[in-house]
Amino acid sequence: MTDTYAKYQRLSGSRWGKRLFSLAYAQFAPYFWTVRPNVREVRPNYAELSIRKRRAVHNHIGTFHVIAVANGLEAAMGLLAEATVPDHKRWIPRGMELTYPAKATTDLLCVAESDPAAWEVGGDVPVRVRALRTDGTVVVEGTIMLYVSDKPKK
Repeated sequence: MTDTYAKYQRLSGSRWGKRLFSLAYAQFAPYFWTVRPNVREVRPNYAELSIRKRRAVHNHIGTFHVIAVANGLEAAMGLLAEATVPDHKRWIPRGMELTYPAKATTDLLCVAESDPAAWEVGGDVPVRVRALRTDGTVVVEGTIMLYVSDKPKK
């Protein structure tokens, strides 16, 4: 279990714990702070967070800019990876493929999911990601590919 996931488990049970964890996690990678993620659930092979539609993440037509959505999806993927990666392994993103089937006109739920067996072997591990409007419509979906390898011996 990684430190990130352990902190989530410790904090998520208290009244303000998820919010406190969300703030700390958003500081972990500066670009996460741009979308101000609100972590909702983290467990092995699954993570979800919400991001608010606000002017700072708008594009020229007043909807979510797709890069802001991608930041939210990458934040969800990172939480999933931290909760899932075996102790003797490490991970790094290798690529991202996204499609944009609908306009992002509301707050969004960013979801990341993976298959448990994919983590056992290592190498390339696909993480399915999707962002949904409040009405359940998928606005961005795709895959973030992670490279998983053994940690170096100390």
